[in-house]
Amino acid sequence: MAARRHSRDMSLAAGNHTKALLFGAVAIALLCAMDGVIKHLVATNDSLVVTLGRYIFGAGFAFAIWLRSGRPALTREMLKAHGLRGIVIAISASLFFWCISVLPLAELITICFIAPLLVPFVARAVLGEKIRPRSMAAALLGFAGVIVASAGAETGEFDRMRMLGIAGAVGSAVTYALSITLLRGRAGKDGPAVVGVLSSVIPGAIIAVPTLATGELPPASDLPAFLLLGAFAAACMWFFARAYACAEAQVLAPLEYTALIWAAIIGFVFFAEVPRPEVFAGAVIIIGACLWGAHEPALWRTRKPVVETAPADKPV
Repeated sequence: MAARRHSRDMSLAAGNHTKALLFGAVAIALLCAMDGVIKHLVATNDSLVVTLGRYIFGAGFAFAIWLRSGRPALTREMLKAHGLRGIVIAISASLFFWCISVLPLAELITICFIAPLLVPFVARAVLGEKIRPRSMAAALLGFAGVIVASAGAETGEFDRMRMLGIAGAVGSAVTYALSITLLRGRAGKDGPAVVGVLSSVIPGAIIAVPTLATGELPPASDLPAFLLLGAFAAACMWFFARAYACAEAQVLAPLEYTALIWAAIIGFVFFAEVPRPEVFAGAVIIIGACLWGAHEPALWRTRKPVVETAPADKPV
């Protein structure tokens, strides 16, 4: 009986693990597509305006998903719990959207690759997840990769702006790691529909204050791009919420590195950006560091499956 139960638990764990990886991979692809739309919009609009537009239109699509999911309850406890994450998301998104306007897409994504290396440390502080010594060494190696990826650019009139862009990218990566870890703490409890709504409404309300005071309305011709931006944002958050409801943050972290492939393709096809060799060299170092740091044979086989939970009257 015990052996049969153990076998069933292993099968459930494997199924959750595979499902989480598939959901996470789709989320990353959608996220990169959204970045491409953002880069198009920040060329003619203030970055804060684009950031606010992302959350306004994203909220519209998120509410549509929420309605289709049966209108799961939005409680005061949920609003309070997501408040901190909303602040962190607003800071991370504002920094990232501005960095898109000053850095090539592939280089920005590569620098932000340091975020998954930070996830285990943040998860330890916030969620109490055990951190492995290998993760500490991988983080140091990954930071070396960031330095390599940032080297080799031509110096010129906008070199100072580029340095600010790199600093902003690192800041965005740190806050992104925190937001992803906080998502892990709520995804299984609240469900993807609720997470999607609150992940758009709360940051949008925060960003609206400085944007309405300093920004200008975008031209009507940009409306289709903003709608596409919102659709990508809502779909991305839905898939992320599903993924992080099925697996620990540090298990899914390596998927972030598939973004380089999408960023390089989008940057080259739509913006004529050809990444420098240093960018790819740095990416190889960072990706290798993350995969090495995350590797632990049969890690998920010895862990009880994480099952999405929701009140009885809420569809999962």
